[in-house]
Order: sequence, then structure tokens, then C-alpha cells
Amino acid sequence: MKKRVLCLYRVSTLKQVDKNKDDIPMQKQACHECIAAHPDWVLYREISEKGVSGFKVSAEKRDAIQEIQQEALEKKFDVLLVFMFDRLGRRDDETPFVVEWFVKQGIEVWSVKEGEQRFESHVDKLTNYIRYWQASGESIKTSIRTKTRHSQIVEEGYFRGGGVPYGYHLEKQGRFNKRNQEVNEILVDEQEAMVVQKIFDLYITQGMGSQRISTFLTEQGIFNRKGTNFTNCTIANMLKNRTYLGVLKSGETESKIFEHLQIIEPHLFETAQKLMEQRSAAYAERRVPLNTKGNSLLSGNIFCGHCNARMTITTNGKKYHRKDGEVTITPRTRYVCYNRTRHKHLCDGQTGYTVRKLDKVIDKVVHVLFERLDDVPKEAVIAERFADQISECQMNLTRARANLGAHTAEVKEYEAEVIKVIRGESKLSSDLLSKIHEEAKARMEEAEKIVHDLESKLENSEKMRDRLAEQYDDISGWAELYDTCDLAAKKMIVSRMMKEVRVKRDYEIEIDLTASCEALGISLDKPIVFKESA
Repeated sequence: MKKRVLCLYRVSTLKQVDKNKDDIPMQKQACHECIAAHPDWVLYREISEKGVSGFKVSAEKRDAIQEIQQEALEKKFDVLLVFMFDRLGRRDDETPFVVEWFVKQGIEVWSVKEGEQRFESHVDKLTNYIRYWQASGESIKTSIRTKTRHSQIVEEGYFRGGGVPYGYHLEKQGRFNKRNQEVNEILVDEQEAMVVQKIFDLYITQGMGSQRISTFLTEQGIFNRKGTNFTNCTIANMLKNRTYLGVLKSGETESKIFEHLQIIEPHLFETAQKLMEQRSAAYAERRVPLNTKGNSLLSGNIFCGHCNARMTITTNGKKYHRKDGEVTITPRTRYVCYNRTRHKHLCDGQTGYTVRKLDKVIDKVVHVLFERLDDVPKEAVIAERFADQISECQMNLTRARANLGAHTAEVKEYEAEVIKVIRGESKLSSDLLSKIHEEAKARMEEAEKIVHDLESKLENSEKMRDRLAEQYDDISGWAELYDTCDLAAKKMIVSRMMKEVRVKRDYEIEIDLTASCEALGISLDKPIVFKESA
């Protein structure tokens, strides 16, 4: 009786071509020739996988492998034939065991190029491990080469392809790729860049949210490339787009800042990200103003000091009768306790507070905070908080990298010993070598984790140090701006310095400062109480 042969063909991508003699038509032809060379073989079935990575996709998630395994259990074929064994997979921690499973089911596993896969001895197992370890390594190297090339492209300031963000355009400037095709360069579009800058300014300085910015742009006759309105979602995404920093990205790789591509300065971009974070938290906690609507300095982060309810703004008018008979109405704006007006039993405090009086007190407090910042030198703040921390982390990282190097060298020694075992030249048995190799590999992986954690810790510390310096510069800039800017800008400054304001009877005020102020050592005496006679 002839042996029934099931052929498996696979290509990693749908675009794979014949240049490596590894496309499906060629695999099929080679397998047919192999079957013809074995008189006791007969073709039973052919299965093709297109666009399936043997490295990235596990056997459990490959429909073809699952289907073949089921047919093996049902004894529908006798031989599994592939062009090369890496068509079965490239994962060194999985594929050898999948192949061994077929062999244990009585299935012969063959490759046109490499012959039959056997598991009759420890040497066979080691040989198979090496084969798939090499295949896995090749996949990793290919992936690294691809990622490296993409990284090089963006690191050199070149455009990788894809959609061009608003604010930029593509233009050919005489550069050619390896195929001698002229490629596009990404450049700043001056007109669109002005719109991007306006959006950031409205968000940061004027405190407008995405909806208000969208409405503003529409009213100004400013539209996107399609001639339609900028949507809320589009504006939100633009505010997060790091390309405006002059940074190009490929996967996890980011280029340095290219000044010729920069539309938004780093400190402004960072400010926008912090505001988005604060406003997102405000939505959940109702503690930070979401926008700068209204003619009051504190709307959004002011609360009743008696019941902690949110205070809202109300405006009414007071009539005045002049001697000449003319009646005038003067508007009166007040902060009003929600509980006091709607649920009096929940609050025994004052119903409302005049906006003019309360804002005047807050204005004085802001100037006090600016003065206290002047008393704290920038360099002293940064050194006090991060110098020792960064230095210690750097020393620990140096030791950890040296330890990792030693463990890596140990693993390589054991991997070299595998060849000696196969040749019978080693003093170690295959089982012992396998055990000590795995132990050494575990130690190396633990050392890698320690290095990675320390690198992340150092990077975070350096980022926090740089952020603190930026926060110092921000508040210094606000100090220069505050007395001359409009109410919307003042409100933004206040919201970024004061997390929460609580007011009690007779305009007794308690203030919680933001983390930025606290990090810089700016503080007010606790309890923070200011009084202004009513």
C-alpha cells in the first residue's frame, strides 16, 4: 500500500516573490517532484497558507496546522511533506515539539531540501532544536533588519509613507531610492502650520476645548483640506500628534527633533498634553475646569467649604433709580453653593459669594505664589530633587549591565557546547547540557529584566527632571504674562496653579495647590486661610 502524502505550502506575506525560490508555485512543483521520486508515495492533499508568519503566529492560531493535526488523528495521511522545515514554523520554543507530535502519531515528516525529520535519539532532538533555533534566529534578524531600516529612514528625517499630517505636504527634491525612483520629502506647509499653531494657542492660552476650537475655526472660515469643518476628534488627535514637534516615527522608534519640521515648540506641546490629562481627570473627579467659559476666575474648581459641593455661577441684575427717573440695571455675578440652593439641609454655609470680591482675593494669592517662586532658584530645585536619584540609578545600571554581559557570555558558551555533544566531543550529556543551558538562560533573562527596569527608571527620572525645569519656566512665564493677559488666559493660569479652592462664610478661603507648584517647592502656609470682609 502506498503512503498518502499531505503537502503544506506557506509564504509569510501575500507579496512574497520568487527571488528566494520560496513562493507557493515553486514549493508545489518541488514537492510534486519529490513525491514522484518515491514510488511508494501518492499525493493525498495540498494545503496552502498565504500571509501567515511562521515566527509571529503560534501553531494554535494557524488554521492549517490545526486542520492537519486533526487529519493526523484520524489517520487520513502517512507523510507530511514541506519544501523546507521552516515552512512548518520558525519558533524554536514551539515548532520542534509540533513536529515531534506528528512523529508520535506515526506520521513521517519530510522536507524536500532536508530529508526526514527524526526523533529517535537525544542527538536527533538536539539537531532539531538547533535547526529551529537557527530558523527563529533568521526571522528575528530579518525583522531587526527591517525595523532597523525603517528606523534609519525616520532618524535621517525622511518620510516613510502613509498619510501626511495636516500642516505638512510632500514634495520631490531630487532624492532617489535603491530602485532609482524619486521619492517624496515631507515639508512644512506654511499656511496649514499657522492653523496648527492657532489650534494649540486656543487650547493652551484661551482654554478652549475641541468643540469650541472647531466652532471658532468654522466661524473664521478655516476648513480642512477637504473643505469641511475640523471635527472635535480631528482637533483632539492634532493636539496629540508628536509630528508637530518635528519628530518622525516608525513603530516604537522616534527620530530626534528636526527643526525644519517643527511647528509646535516642545514646551507648548507638553503643556497641551498635561492639560488634556488634567481635563480627563477633571471629567471623572470634577476638580479641574474643563474650559474657560464664563466671566469668572474660578469657575470649575471652586467648592463650598462647608459641604464640599460644587459652586456654580449665577448672574442677576439689580435695579437703580436715578434722580432723573432713568432706571439702570447693574448685573451681579455670584458663586453659588449647589446644596445651599437645592438641598438646604445638606449645607449650613453661605448661599453665595460675589465673584468680584472672591476673584480679587485669588488674584492676590497668585501674585504671592509668583513671588515665592522667585525665592527658589531653578538650579537648586532640580538638584535637590533629582541629582542624587539620577546618580544612584546610573551606578546601579552600570553594575547591572556588567552582570548581564557575564550571563550572556555563559549562555553562548553552553550553546557552543551543543555542537560538541552532537559530535561526541563533550563531557556533558545532552540532558545535563539542556538543563544547565535553561538555567543559564533564565539567569540571563532575569538580568535583562533588571537592566530594562533600571533603564526605564533612569529615563523616567531624567524626564521628570526635564519636566520640572519646564514647569519652572512655565510659571516664570506666567508671572510675566499674568497682569497683561485677558481673563481667559488668567483663568488658565489659575487652574494650573490651584487644584481646588474652598470658600466659607465671610470669604474665608482654603486653597490646594497643583502638583506642579508643590514639586517646585511653592507652598502656602497650612491651613491656607485668606479673609476679605464682605
